[in-house]
Amino acid sequence: MTVTIKDIAKVAGVSKATVSRSLNDSPLVAETTRERIKDLADTMGFEFNANARSLSTSKTGTVGIIYPERFGKFGVSLYYSSLLNQIRDFLEKEELDNIVAFPRNRYTGESNIKRLIQSKKIDGLLIIHPNITDVDQKIMNFIEISKMPYVFLHHYPSFCDVETVDAIYTNHFGGGYDATKHLIDLGHRNIICLTSYGDSMEFRQRTEGYRAALIDNNIEINEDFIFRGYRDIGSGYKMIKENMDFIEKNNITGMFSQTDLMAIGVMEGLKEFGKKIPDDYSIVGYDDIEMVMDFKPNLTTIHQPREEIAILTCNRLLELINGVKSNKKVNISLSTKLIIRESTKKIE
Repeated sequence: MTVTIKDIAKVAGVSKATVSRSLNDSPLVAETTRERIKDLADTMGFEFNANARSLSTSKTGTVGIIYPERFGKFGVSLYYSSLLNQIRDFLEKEELDNIVAFPRNRYTGESNIKRLIQSKKIDGLLIIHPNITDVDQKIMNFIEISKMPYVFLHHYPSFCDVETVDAIYTNHFGGGYDATKHLIDLGHRNIICLTSYGDSMEFRQRTEGYRAALIDNNIEINEDFIFRGYRDIGSGYKMIKENMDFIEKNNITGMFSQTDLMAIGVMEGLKEFGKKIPDDYSIVGYDDIEMVMDFKPNLTTIHQPREEIAILTCNRLLELINGVKSNKKVNISLSTKLIIRESTKKIE
């Protein structure tokens, strides 16, 4: 049986208005009475209606999370899923719900962002998308006009002046630089870079970091040393199987893989050629997904600050939702961290 405000009022011996005010934390009701009614509602199994609450507080207690369309692909989803878990953990502690969506409905083509805002289902948006204006050129204007609080995270919002929006993202240039510099410091001079197809800014930045580390250490850049593939295990494996002659001919000893999954594929491919890691080749990955600990040798990699991104982003969004005034947008570039494990070794 559904418990109603009327049921609680009858048991508590107060009016329905007092129950409603208590559940909405109204200062018009004494604190002791509010707490007594809340405890009673909880005991009776009363489920607070978010739509009813929104009528009196203009808040739904729900945050929208916008992910890129490729989120569902295995090679991409592992990192995104880990980031999403960090965000959900933070929101749950704040007793907030979340709705995860792509920018557009894959069946109707309609904007999910517009639908969430127009239906008043959310209090704010967390946008984890490399370029939502590619999906809908007018969407940013719509979000601004609606006055919906929003924060960009993980991806650098290259489609707008970053100083005009709240954005918390990873310094992928620094990550690419540190991965390559680690191999150089170990004595490697011939280092290949395995990056992604497409024009994603985060992978361009990682590659630019690779190039910069070579330049800073007086190593000539060879564009033939940059391989492109998909971001999964199979692609890393294939790149090794198809290019082993090139790798041996050019005395390659170090490999920077811009995803951990590609790095795992690289290691599996090298093993089939009878190569030892790190004795024959040192390998550095990127992301620090949990899965790398299931493979031997354990992968040296670049850790992305998932927990820090989630905490800073959610805190900022809550400030915007609660109307905290600020004269300046929050713009934070977070550093990655080199995690040294078993897949890299100093050249003897």
